[in-house]
Amino acid sequence: MAGILVIAEAVDGALAPISGELLGAAKKLSGEGAGNVTALIAGNEALAQQLIAAGADNAIAATNGALASGTAEAYVPAVQAALAQSGADIVLLGQTSLGRDLGPALAFKLGTAVAMDCVDVTIDGGKLRATRSAYGGNARAEVGFKSAPAIATVKAKSFDAPTSGGGGSVSSIDVAGDSRVKVVGTSKAESTGIRLEDAPVVVSGGRGLGDPSNFAMLEELATLLKGATGASRAACDLGWYPPSQQVGLTGKTVSPGLYIAVAISGASQHMAGMAGSKNIVAINKDADANMVKVSKFAIIEDYKKVIPALIEEIKKLP
Repeated sequence: MAGILVIAEAVDGALAPISGELLGAAKKLSGEGAGNVTALIAGNEALAQQLIAAGADNAIAATNGALASGTAEAYVPAVQAALAQSGADIVLLGQTSLGRDLGPALAFKLGTAVAMDCVDVTIDGGKLRATRSAYGGNARAEVGFKSAPAIATVKAKSFDAPTSGGGGSVSSIDVAGDSRVKVVGTSKAESTGIRLEDAPVVVSGGRGLGDPSNFAMLEELATLLKGATGASRAACDLGWYPPSQQVGLTGKTVSPGLYIAVAISGASQHMAGMAGSKNIVAINKDADANMVKVSKFAIIEDYKKVIPALIEEIKKLP
């Protein structure tokens, strides 16, 4: 096959985590016969070199300053140029604010199709086959492509980044489209400690906590476990916890080694955001709650009795 083009992203001068995950997906496809992996990044050649070190076979730096707007209209011509240069017949993007817009825009411009929010990609009969979430994460749908290039946006935390990279060539292009959208400003959610998406342990609370002040004990537990604190959409909608810490279909996707769900019933939208967790512990008074049913371990008790006791026991550890 002709190859894979990864649309990488950068944050504060370094590759965003999704870029490594996309390279992991692309290397998997390459190992199945999809060809070489080429990565495109908006920025300078130093960023392109980071992509080579992260596992790309070749990297292209899109140096036109108009791409800094992050709009799909600006990106489409750059991606077209990268496709012409690489000859790729598969395009992978992250299910990010950029990917959500750019994937459909590319598919329309190139007369092909896009599979959104994919959790797996593979080569079947020489063509891309993508697996995506359906029905709020309760089911999986497998889709194929009749046209090329095949385009897929990949959900965060669906793949691991390659452990190492090799040598490869770096080139540049200077092309961008005219955007009808003007970005007048950006704001960043304030947070301290480890990012929710990167935390090895996540302690999440739901509406069953009964009061926003009770998140304090979850934060203490998360700190002791060197993790992060999350929340269900219901808790965030009530204003109990920042939306930036929401776990779920419309929030963050996490896949920690340990996910502790406290007073969370387990709506399908929430499950979609934490289904990749290696070990799930549910603390809930309702033995029939969905979260209890999917957990590896469950404590059927009032969390106000469990969490303080757990905190005290952890503090005793050397």
